[in-house]
Amino acid sequence: MPTGVGALDLPGLAEIRAAHARIADFVHRTPVITCASIDAEVGASLHFKCEHLQKVGAFKARGACNAVFSLPDDVAQRGVVTHSSGNHGAALAWAAARRRIPAWVVMPENAPQVKQDNVRRFGARIRLCAPTVAAREAACAEVERETGAKLVHPFDDPSVIAGQGTAALELIEAVPDLDVVVAPCGGGGLLSGTSIAIGAASARTRVMGAEPANADDAARSFASGRLEPLAGTTTIADGLRTSLSPRTLAAIRAHVAAIRTCSEEGIVRAMRMTFERMKQVVEPSAAVPLAALLEDPAAVRGLRVGVILSGGNVDLDRLPWLPH
Repeated sequence: MPTGVGALDLPGLAEIRAAHARIADFVHRTPVITCASIDAEVGASLHFKCEHLQKVGAFKARGACNAVFSLPDDVAQRGVVTHSSGNHGAALAWAAARRRIPAWVVMPENAPQVKQDNVRRFGARIRLCAPTVAAREAACAEVERETGAKLVHPFDDPSVIAGQGTAALELIEAVPDLDVVVAPCGGGGLLSGTSIAIGAASARTRVMGAEPANADDAARSFASGRLEPLAGTTTIADGLRTSLSPRTLAAIRAHVAAIRTCSEEGIVRAMRMTFERMKQVVEPSAAVPLAALLEDPAAVRGLRVGVILSGGNVDLDRLPWLPH
């Protein structure tokens, strides 16, 4: 049975293992790579789980696929709907296409055209709305009423959280003696799934979250024990401009050891370092864990550290070190 924190349902290790089996034929078992020169910068042994090489270019394929393939046939045939400005929308569209069911993605009207095109390419129908959370939720509710489609929330969903946790299972199977695992945190689905999986399968391993200092609501919420608002933010890590939910905050408070923040300059440095030294194309959000380690290496000095590289969907015409 799923574990719970308070009154909130959360997946346990059994659900994460079941998710891993359910999605195995659809997603990549991504590689784990190392880089000696980056190890020397941090003073630790880093092992990078390459979710930027995942289907649709991000870990989001795992959670979306698990949610879609967990649905009973009578529910699935009516389709799925979500709201997203990026990776989750593409992932849900892709997963729905694998099950041959319809998908609707509500996107803010200011979403980049490249992201809209990506969602359409996977076969979803897009409904544009004003760029506010309230407008997104209202548009999703309208699609649900009109079509009977099932809402698959980007992170506030036990099936999505379980799917995201499968990356951590693969990481600790590949490198079983890690001292720490670090994952980025936006809405908290990846960090929740990672921390639940690691806490149950590798109790000696601590889990840390990482987020931009310019969008530090998770760090503040983790410290206070209540949801703290996400103020208007200008972080380059656009995938992390999302607030936690009560469910993900509960999971993180129960299973995460710390959340560290990093500067915008640090994110750009880590992103460029990953390009130049590891030859890996990652988006700014994926560079945030390495940025946090580079800015506070004392936290992991001498340790074996797993780092989840969450995605690689970057606009190559707008790299942050190029003139604009």
